[in-house]
Amino acid sequence: MKLAVKGMHCAACSSRIENVLSSLKGIQKAVVNLATESMDLEWDEVALDIEKITERVKDLGFELVIPEESNEVRLELSLKGMHCASCSSRIEKVVSGLDGVQRVSVNLATNTGRVIYLKNLISSRKIKDAIKDLGFEASNLLGHTDMLSQNQEESQLRLASMKKKLMASLGLAVPLLIISMGEMMGLRLPGFINPHHSPAGFALIQFFLVIPIMWLGRSFYQIGIPALIRRVPNMDSLIAVGTGAAFIYSTWNLVEIFLGIDPHQKAMDLYFESAGVLIALVSLGKYLETRSKTHTSDAIKQLMQLSPDQAILVTANGEHEIAVEDIEAGDLLLVRPGERIPVDGSVSRGSSYVDESMLTGESLPVSKKEEDQVIGGTLNKNGVLYVKAEKIGQDTVLARIVKMVQDAQGSKAPIANLADRISLYFVPTVMVIAVITGLAWYFIGDLSFPLSLRFFIAVLVIACPCAMGLATPTSIMVGTGRGAQLGVLIKSGEALEMAEKVDVVIFDKTGTLTAGKPALTDFVNLSKKFDDNTILSLTAGAEKASEHPLAEAIVAAAREKKLDLPDVETFEAIPGRGIQARIDDYNLVLGNRELLHENFKIEVSKDQDDLVLELSGQGKTVLFLAIDNELAAFIAIADQLKPEAKKAVSKLQKMKLRQIMLTGDNEKTAQAIASQLGMSEVIAGVMPEHKAGKVEELQKQGMKVAMVGDGINDAPALVRADVGIAMGTGIDIAIESGDIVVMKGNLDGVITALSLSRATMRNIRQNLFWAFAYNVIGIPVAAGVLFVFGGPALNPMIAGAAMALSSVSVVTNALRLRLFSPEIL
Repeated sequence: MKLAVKGMHCAACSSRIENVLSSLKGIQKAVVNLATESMDLEWDEVALDIEKITERVKDLGFELVIPEESNEVRLELSLKGMHCASCSSRIEKVVSGLDGVQRVSVNLATNTGRVIYLKNLISSRKIKDAIKDLGFEASNLLGHTDMLSQNQEESQLRLASMKKKLMASLGLAVPLLIISMGEMMGLRLPGFINPHHSPAGFALIQFFLVIPIMWLGRSFYQIGIPALIRRVPNMDSLIAVGTGAAFIYSTWNLVEIFLGIDPHQKAMDLYFESAGVLIALVSLGKYLETRSKTHTSDAIKQLMQLSPDQAILVTANGEHEIAVEDIEAGDLLLVRPGERIPVDGSVSRGSSYVDESMLTGESLPVSKKEEDQVIGGTLNKNGVLYVKAEKIGQDTVLARIVKMVQDAQGSKAPIANLADRISLYFVPTVMVIAVITGLAWYFIGDLSFPLSLRFFIAVLVIACPCAMGLATPTSIMVGTGRGAQLGVLIKSGEALEMAEKVDVVIFDKTGTLTAGKPALTDFVNLSKKFDDNTILSLTAGAEKASEHPLAEAIVAAAREKKLDLPDVETFEAIPGRGIQARIDDYNLVLGNRELLHENFKIEVSKDQDDLVLELSGQGKTVLFLAIDNELAAFIAIADQLKPEAKKAVSKLQKMKLRQIMLTGDNEKTAQAIASQLGMSEVIAGVMPEHKAGKVEELQKQGMKVAMVGDGINDAPALVRADVGIAMGTGIDIAIESGDIVVMKGNLDGVITALSLSRATMRNIRQNLFWAFAYNVIGIPVAAGVLFVFGGPALNPMIAGAAMALSSVSVVTNALRLRLFSPEIL
């Protein structure tokens, strides 16, 4: 179960929750994702109930949000046509009397209504129809996209609140910094706040400036201090202790100034600006980080916006607009040119071209006619379509894609484990280092207390567990989102990481490297009596009643040329050999060599035999045609290679990946196809049930194997491979089969998937390197390593700024993946 977790602020928080919950008896899996603020939880419901888990999380200072599991649905309505209290009362009375309606509340002043109903007893459409029957108009107050993007809206509200507080903090921090550091920068301060003339005024104005800054940044103390008391300190604890120490020390000096205890000296020993500027800078970093994080889910937002809010329902009473949420299976919907198809279904009437690029990455519009399947969210280009709704709500392909991407973004890659383990102990370790640093400089380094305090504060505020915690999940969020935009669905962070490690790519031939549908490739006319079109027309006429794939290829070729197909007079199928037919007073025999030789004594010359061998050597099936007992033509049929197959193989070779073609064809045919592709390794004669065994053989050799197939007869091999890549020509099957789904069934998608995995993992390593390097270098510098050798001591304000920017730089680097394109690799 995926649950939302509120109150996390850094990697120490997420690691602590994971560590504590994993130790509870009955918890089978607890994986917390800081970037998505969610947890993937599995537990034994007999041994442990959800309330105890929620309580344990609450004890740690966080909130676990449990989704409501109920048939109850709240419907918010905008109502039109009400004029007085009797109107609203009438609506309430009639709707409350409907079977399945629990509560009704209508507000005349705002022209809105709220209905609580049981979805298993009544639909929202029936409720709105009942209101319309009373003479009023009812429509959803919130659109479909608004409901789905509720989290994004909450993020925007949080961002706006943060910005407001930030502006105020910076507005106060700037004068605080100028007053405190003005003398050092050569600025002349007015007499009443000049430390030499009025030390009390100098200290007091800083005190009054820092107080509102600390109030605006009070969340650092409200979260950090309780976490410290519970012995689970986080990043907020570091800020709270560091700025709190500076404030308390400075406030004590302020008191001594007013008591007349060496006021001029004490005025030079204030650190109010450290506390105030630090809070302002860290708040700036938090704001920039949050703003950047809102862009990590842009891909999901774009996918959700594909679904329209309204649809046109066609009934016996005419056409009228309804909310997409109100569509029911079996409804007939009108989709005009330029409109998006609201739900999955089939074309009942009409024809058009549909742009599926946003879902599949396929740039060319796809022709749609009666009985063709259409996908919700795709764009109708030029014709009018009447679509019969078949899959609605969460069952649509678009909804399932969104869910898959959300699941992937909330998953963890194994590479994150090291960062998570370090984050768990990071904050307590930093606090120990800070205390040792301060004490060492005071007792061993023989520095004054104020200078020792500066080193103590600098160590606390420079440390940044957030950068480590965000390094992996932000890259996974952006990478999987970008993949979805390019028509590649990556199901988990683990699949993303494993795809980068792949050594061998195995291709199932049929339907993957080839179109999966036999087509006529060569037509050799041997007759002196008939032209090509006549022979093809007669042959297709004879075959049009057959369901054999080779027969379908001949009929398709004739129809493509718009030839008339004559009716068959007599027809006989000869099992394993071919057919015999009489058509237009001609006797036709079509089949293999044995049929013509053994049954009709028709011979093939040496030159003709050489031609047959040449065609067969190219992996083609050659059919022999005789008309009235004379050899009339050779017809070669093959499952043709996909147009992009050769180029895809070449690109994978450049990526230094070993490639193997797996097929049930005989060795000769398989080698012929492989040579056309430029592929050197072939495993031929493999039955579908043995494909998984071939994958296992390579794995035993220490290879990381990616299996590319259509998910139909090679599903076991896709599951057995380290990475299963399903070609999405059959979307329903593909979504369930592979670790990675290539939506448009194009081999370029395989290149995109493998290239994207490399780019994402490279991005994660960059993030982890800078996150670790920053802390490994920053903490010793803050502790005074440079000062020991005569260098400068790090100002706590600079340390705070560096800390704030470290997590921002990690998120910003991850956002570069939004620009990923396989062409630029």
